[in-house]
Amino acid sequence: MTNPKAAQPPKRPLVLRVLDRVEAVGNALPHPATLFALLAVAVALLSWAASAAGLQVIHPGTGETVSVRNLMDGEGVRWMFESLEKNFVRFPPLGLVLVVMIGIGVAEGSGLLSALIRFLVLRAPRRLITAALVLAGVLSHIASEAGYVILIPLGAAIFLALGRHPLAGLAAAFAGVSGGFGANFMITAIDPVLAGLSESAAQILDPAMHISPAANLYFMGASALLIVAAGTLVTERIVEPRLGAYRGGQTPQKLDELNVSEKRGLLLAALALVLLLGLLAAAAAPGDGLLRHPGQGLLRSAFFNGLVTAIMLFFLVPGLVYGVTTGSIRSDKDVVRQMTGSMGHMAGYIVLVFFAAQFVYFFSHSNLGLILAIHGAEFLRSIGLTGVLLMVGFVLLSALINLFMGSASAKWAIMAPVFVPMFMLLGYHPALTQAVFRIGDSITNVVTPMMSYFALIVTFAEKYDAKNGIGTIVSTMLPYTLVFGLLWTLLLVAWFLLGLPVGPDGPLGYQTP
Repeated sequence: MTNPKAAQPPKRPLVLRVLDRVEAVGNALPHPATLFALLAVAVALLSWAASAAGLQVIHPGTGETVSVRNLMDGEGVRWMFESLEKNFVRFPPLGLVLVVMIGIGVAEGSGLLSALIRFLVLRAPRRLITAALVLAGVLSHIASEAGYVILIPLGAAIFLALGRHPLAGLAAAFAGVSGGFGANFMITAIDPVLAGLSESAAQILDPAMHISPAANLYFMGASALLIVAAGTLVTERIVEPRLGAYRGGQTPQKLDELNVSEKRGLLLAALALVLLLGLLAAAAAPGDGLLRHPGQGLLRSAFFNGLVTAIMLFFLVPGLVYGVTTGSIRSDKDVVRQMTGSMGHMAGYIVLVFFAAQFVYFFSHSNLGLILAIHGAEFLRSIGLTGVLLMVGFVLLSALINLFMGSASAKWAIMAPVFVPMFMLLGYHPALTQAVFRIGDSITNVVTPMMSYFALIVTFAEKYDAKNGIGTIVSTMLPYTLVFGLLWTLLLVAWFLLGLPVGPDGPLGYQTP
């Protein structure tokens, strides 16, 4: 007789069972577009209730009273009616994604991306693929939001080509791009923004205070190493084993060796890319360059302001060269067809973005997000934490607020006037306060639908299985949030206890003049 106990499959570990439950609950929710529509309605109703209750708060930066805007009264209804189109059109991810997809469509349709993936996969050490993908995600912050649009789907495609689960590749790239948003080896576009807000807040107490954009560089560099190591560990030890073998309908790209025409196409495409980058550098680097505004620094130049154009050209120009070289592009009709094909795949995303934009802008216009953030900040200040506990508490508060407000600069604009002066009075330099904020601002990016590109990530996941939804993404990314949060906070505590500066001109301590 067969032993009944022997026939039973081994029981899954508790952590995996919890993640399975999170996925099941999340995927039981309505379609993401429907969910965002329902959330927009809920925000409107909540604004009515909060307005009736007289909910308000004093803005810490301006001293003005901030009240809830009722979206259900006459003025609110008129605003919603007039703003649906504006909300949709001005939603940041929409234009960026569609413009970049013009270039990606040519790079993909010409066969350039397929050849590049085959070239990289056939030559890269497979044991380093995961780490390289997380590292590329961290470095992608230099190119603004390009990592969301380009690297994340590329990570899924690379893993599928290697016979690994594509969602694991998507997750590894997403972890580096978004979960490690506050980590890097160099200054990115967000650093001057945060430093400027920190400086303004610090000058409430010390008018002579100056905060450099490099104020967090040392700590962010160490953080980048941590994120790469932790992201690799979570992907290979937790996420990938849980996902198991991929059984979806997407066929991995064949990994045949490149023929002579493809190799020549790749070489000429690389040369075209180098030439393009040289031209852009010549136009942006000199103080009087064509893409520089007079009297403005590089980070405020036309190049950085129009970085999405550079990203589109980054794919369009090599794609054109590769296609002409290999014969996949023979006329302008081929180019337009490739662009049109890439746009055709974005129909579901466009519908999803329409409803996501309404939810985000309803929430912002009602002032509910602002009021929630300020009340949370005041609560942490009221309980009187100091030292390590204060730093850890600030990480947790920043992470919690990040679940409701996606923009780092918007959150810091609200929080800096409260916490920067408060921490200065407690003896802590604004550079430290800013570094602590960036940890919390990063770790929950990958699990909150309020993150601007979350809807796009869901769309990427649906390509590999129509059943994939919000629950799939949240359950897959939750281990990154927990591990990054724990290890990054431990790094902060060790850094704090050792008294190391967080960057050039970024000491830990501050003495009131």
